Amino acid sequence: MKKLFFVLLFIPSLTSAKGLFTPNENPELWCLAQNIYYEARSSNLADQAAVADVVLNRVNDNRYPDTICGVVRQGDKNMDGTMVRNRCAFSWYCDGKSDWPKEDDSWLNAQYIAWNIVFKSTYRGITEGSTHYHAHHIEPYWADSLQLVGRIGEHIYYRWL
Repeated sequence: MKKLFFVLLFIPSLTSAKGLFTPNENPELWCLAQNIYYEARSSNLADQAAVADVVLNRVNDNRYPDTICGVVRQGDKNMDGTMVRNRCAFSWYCDGKSDWPKEDDSWLNAQYIAWNIVFKSTYRGITEGSTHYHAHHIEPYWADSLQLVGRIGEHIYYRWL
């Protein structure tokens, strides 16, 4: 109950115990919260905020789509418009699994972070301009072509040279 009361103090648009907003009310925040949830829900707050910061950095970079949902849903499409499996900027989006969050506490937390970074600029700049990240146990082909910023939680962050 204390956690819910805390959330109510900072986010007036609480619609249910399972969410702060719906995909219809604010689709851009929904996309950002989904990305935080699926990319970093088991990591620390700094890493979750950093994941959100990267999305917003991409929105502000002309090499990427200019909306949050555009960035989060970026990837290769089949001829029928569906996403090519495992060919997305963020792997969870086209892994073939449901994109509906199941862990209520983690989902509330992801929404809270999304709301705060968008509306209050809380955590903004934590990645020092990073546009890329990967899990610490992965070695992507593109890492050497970017400038290493550093590790936050479970991810390693990079920016363009």
